[in-house]
Amino acid sequence: MGSEGVRLEIYVRPSASSTAVGGEYDHALVVRVVEPAHGGRATDAALRAVAEALSVPRRSVTLVRGASNKRKLIQIEVGAAGRQGVEVAAARLRGGAA
Repeated sequence: MGSEGVRLEIYVRPSASSTAVGGEYDHALVVRVVEPAHGGRATDAALRAVAEALSVPRRSVTLVRGASNKRKLIQIEVGAAGRQGVEVAAARLRGGAA
């Protein structure tokens, strides 16, 4: 892999009462989004929510696998200096409910 990045499994719960990132389900970070699971809206909302929760630009978060599934693999592109910060933040989000 040419650039530094972090791959992260997420579990998207569409049509939630509010958008939140936190908790763990089956070893994946839980991302709750208000948007329904139609036309990719929940996926787009989940990527935005993860970017905000990890304090990275939205363009740094891309979908690798799982466009039509609740369980997705995402790639977060960060420089070498930012990799550890993203990993620590993701672990903290997994450890507690948002």
